[in-house]
Amino acid sequence: MRLRRPGLPAEGRSLVAQHLAHWPLLDEDEQQRLLQITDELLSRKRWEAARGFALDDTVRVVIAAQAALLVLGLSTDHYRLVSGIVVHPSTLQTSGVRAGPSPGTVTADRMSVLGLAQDGRGPVVVAWDQALAGAHRTEPGHNVVLHEFAHKLDMLDGAIDGTPLLPRDMRAEWITVCTDVYDDLVSGRPRPPMRWYGATNPGEFFAVATEVFFEQPRELAALEPELYGVLTRFYRQDPAAREP
Repeated sequence: MRLRRPGLPAEGRSLVAQHLAHWPLLDEDEQQRLLQITDELLSRKRWEAARGFALDDTVRVVIAAQAALLVLGLSTDHYRLVSGIVVHPSTLQTSGVRAGPSPGTVTADRMSVLGLAQDGRGPVVVAWDQALAGAHRTEPGHNVVLHEFAHKLDMLDGAIDGTPLLPRDMRAEWITVCTDVYDDLVSGRPRPPMRWYGATNPGEFFAVATEVFFEQPRELAALEPELYGVLTRFYRQDPAAREP
């Protein structure tokens, strides 16, 4: 028999209402659905703290609620590759040899990391200060939890290529629309409100597009209606319609 980890605490709803800026934008059914998914993520995933950090209900609920928002129109099965969530108190510093800033180069410089989605069935790693800022929508278009969990959705088909599992009739349009915006960013042509980090590779493009879709939906719908349209169909949500 599998033991159930602690799920949504008694004060869980009030914690979500206090910290999740999207909460008042959701209708009653969406709020109940978000709480249900939050409970599933808390009880079915492994939660760990790093670097001496102490997990409490606020940390767990605030992170899980943001991850729940991402799959509000999908299902928790889309997180089947998420083995757990590892929380650091603040920005991580990583080292080691990796690809450099120019093609064919490598670097061992230390790099600041706000979050990380491990390959395969690995965990999602996030910095708590960044996760809390994202929950409150402190910086427009940025949300580390949405970004890293979007990477896990991208991994479901076995490749981090910016194309998650899609209905067959949607795949061609997705590739055409996303490639058009991505190629412009790579070439140095701005496509606001998409950030330049989306030009890093197709996987980062999808993660950044996801952040913008949920955090700046009205701007994305107005400036990039085709990109907004395919994201709406994939996530089965229309965040621009929720905004006041």
